[in-house]
Amino acid sequence: MAIGDAKDISGRIIALVPARWFADSNPIRDAVIAGASNALALVYSILQYVKNQTRIATATDGFLDLISFDYFGSSLPRRSAELDNPFRQRILANLLRERATRKGLTAALVTLTGRAPLIFEPTRPLDTGAYNTNICGYGVAGGYGSLVLNDQFFVIAYRPSTSGIPLIAGYNVPTGAYNTPSRADYASLDQIVGFVTDSDLFAAVDGAKAAGTIAWTQLSD
Repeated sequence: MAIGDAKDISGRIIALVPARWFADSNPIRDAVIAGASNALALVYSILQYVKNQTRIATATDGFLDLISFDYFGSSLPRRSAELDNPFRQRILANLLRERATRKGLTAALVTLTGRAPLIFEPTRPLDTGAYNTNICGYGVAGGYGSLVLNDQFFVIAYRPSTSGIPLIAGYNVPTGAYNTPSRADYASLDQIVGFVTDSDLFAAVDGAKAAGTIAWTQLSD
């Protein structure tokens, strides 16, 4: 018995009925109360479902899609076959994400791929280097700066280094990762690692950069 199920509600109703009205065993009384209890249990379960949809942490199904659309419009849709929990984590990660800064752009790509991008701003001395400093070297560090490229920068975004489901080999395949046997487990979609498309990377850069700037973006493995 759980709170709000038919048995729980039936017990609550019987406890409120005066004992002198019925004998301890009364099939007619129990049948009438059972009918009402089943209906009220359904109502209670619907109320619990509705309550869950009022918070991102507990929302499910299409309500997560509505939450995403409410906050982000069409820029953060559910991916094909994406389950609720991964989608929820993407929504939460994007709600208060730092934007319009170099740090924010780096964080957005690291969240998607686990790999820090290379960012080069041609008007930033810490990127280009300068005379009599030790932060540049031909073919080693730094790059050619340019004051002509105002409000422009270059990004090398790396795709995820892993994909698939770790530690689970294919059907009837006994081998697993190096020095690690495959787990005896059934795979599910929410176990996939690295489920990130090139479009996701471009969208992350576009969503994190400052308005009016140009991010020349290259994708790399």
